[in-house]
Amino acid sequence: MKARARVVAESVGGRTVLRDLRSCSPLTLIPHRARPGLVHLVNSASAPLGGDDLALTLVAGPGARLRVVGVAASLVLPGPGPARSRFAVHVEAADGSIVEYLPDSTIITHRARHAAVFTGSLEPEARLRVREMLVLGREGERPGSLSTETVVRRGGRPLLNQRLEIDSLTASPAVLAGRRVLASDLRVGHEDPPAAVAGDWCSLVPLAAGGSLATALADDAVTAQHMIESLNRSG
Repeated sequence: MKARARVVAESVGGRTVLRDLRSCSPLTLIPHRARPGLVHLVNSASAPLGGDDLALTLVAGPGARLRVVGVAASLVLPGPGPARSRFAVHVEAADGSIVEYLPDSTIITHRARHAAVFTGSLEPEARLRVREMLVLGREGERPGSLSTETVVRRGGRPLLNQRLEIDSLTASPAVLAGRRVLASDLRVGHEDPPAAVAGDWCSLVPLAAGGSLATALADDAVTAQHMIESLNRSG
């Protein structure tokens, strides 16, 4: 399955207007009627499966505020063959805009092979927040293989270029001490760069071109989220 979804937000008279909203199953975008700029992302089918190629593009014009929130976890399942599934998200944010991409958890099931790619192109005065919650297998299950790539540029300059590879060996107790949830929170342009913070199985790292990246490894998603929030408060 190949699917492409897109949101374009513009500011008109100080109010955010969605100029373009295109869903494509299994990616369904539902705008909130009472809150301009808020869009719910719904997986309308069992996806991604092995071989699926999904892409979501988010564009915010000058002064626009776009917030995309997931409403349910994504269950990454193996397909009938060995092909890898792929979900790519791309953000373009103009000066004065705010983009928040806050999907729900992504659960990597046994035998699944998945690639998650996030790319962002920000103008110097744009603000961005991206949250990611990776769950390595269902309860009592070994995870499949996962590769993630995050590449963000700000004002034409590299801001973050990070890659992660996870498989059954990487997720073993010898490497992750049995912890199965990896959470991250990227924030750019919200305030002055914070100081670095390190804790047990978590860290907050200021980025050289501005912004910060918080990362936490925990036994469950609730604990991981609390660790991220604590890092952001202390940074």
